[in-house]
Amino acid sequence: MTVDSWERARSVLGAAGIPPERLTGLRPLTGGTYNAVAELSLTGGDRYVLKVPPAADVPGLRYEAGLLVGEAEFYRGAAAADVAAPRVVSLSGPDAPVPYLLMTACPGAGWDDAALDAAEQGALRAELGRAVARLHRITGPGFGYPSGALGPLAADWATAFTGMFDAVLADARHYGARLPRPVDEIAAVVRGARAALGEVTVPCLVHFDLWPGNILVDRASGPPRVGGLIDGERMFWGDPLADFVSLALLGDIRKDEAFLAGYRQAGGRAEFDGPASLRLALYRAYLYVIMLTETVPRAVGEENARWVRQTVAPELVAALTEIEDLAA
Repeated sequence: MTVDSWERARSVLGAAGIPPERLTGLRPLTGGTYNAVAELSLTGGDRYVLKVPPAADVPGLRYEAGLLVGEAEFYRGAAAADVAAPRVVSLSGPDAPVPYLLMTACPGAGWDDAALDAAEQGALRAELGRAVARLHRITGPGFGYPSGALGPLAADWATAFTGMFDAVLADARHYGARLPRPVDEIAAVVRGARAALGEVTVPCLVHFDLWPGNILVDRASGPPRVGGLIDGERMFWGDPLADFVSLALLGDIRKDEAFLAGYRQAGGRAEFDGPASLRLALYRAYLYVIMLTETVPRAVGEENARWVRQTVAPELVAALTEIEDLAA
């Protein structure tokens, strides 16, 4: 906790209309891989979370520019959907020397730290399914990343998604990422399945990073419940089906009966016919290319990079093969 960190936190609180002298504690939060995050403790027991992106000259992927804009957009959508998530307190303007997002803190700990038994797991997955279905009822003004990092929102999903995929493949080329198939081959596979994206006509709120670490479980008062969906910085307006990738990271959402039951109960559409399976494979491929590519600019170290290659690369190969088979 440096002096600069305290001064920045006090300045952000003051700009949000909160007396800076109320700040009593500042605790860095770990687990994230891109932004710097700290929990602010205030007199009276209030807690906030302050998120600050890396400096502009720190290497990153193209879509990561302006991530806090997307994160704030996700939390506004979650509030409209009555889904447990941080609430936006203050977001810096586009010309701020140090961008930031100040939000409320959510109760609970990460899913994997909650020590859940099988019955609790099932009940929570169903609750999560209902929450995600409500999120997917929130719609946006166009398709793509709201930050504008890849350009303005598109009028159709095929244009937006192929642009998103092209951008991360350009990053893979730029950083020399070790992908299991050549970049040009992957691009050709994606282009060959573009027609399937035409079925998506409504830009829905997609978190796209709902792995267990971003789902807080609160068991402070009674049975465990979802305390909050956090780290919404990867959100985009697109196909709700895309959220099913991180919800079953490196797995198959079609086997998660409790989640799907909750999702359908709350009005979510979860059908896995040929076109839907093709789109799901496209979104898996997109996420896996991101995971493989980001290890380079983030300099994760050879051991972590090797783990990602050994774990994620085979899943990318399988997704690309499924795309080719279904598109044919």
